Amino acid sequence: MILIAILLALLTLIGLAMPIAFALALVSIVVLAFSGVDMLVLVQQLYRGTESFPLLAVPMFILAGQIMNHSGISARLIDLARALVGAFRGGLAAVNILTSMLFAG
Repeated sequence: MILIAILLALLTLIGLAMPIAFALALVSIVVLAFSGVDMLVLVQQLYRGTESFPLLAVPMFILAGQIMNHSGISARLIDLARALVGAFRGGLAAVNILTSMLFAG
């Protein structure tokens, strides 16, 4: 029953032209305020979710992408892939796949 009330509140706020992010935030705050959950437990759970080891790779991939973009390596790899397979039918898709393979190593 609570889940249905949460979904109805969320859909109502979205139906009233509230942005989805604000509707989700408002419904979450209301649920947390009335659920009786200790805020310390909430903070601990949020921190535990962010300290996982695989999430450490995400900033490094973003950094690697920015370095490749600013140095021009990514443009050169796309030009290479376009020269190799760009003339074939469906060449744009093939360039995309080949460039992804080159980025992957």
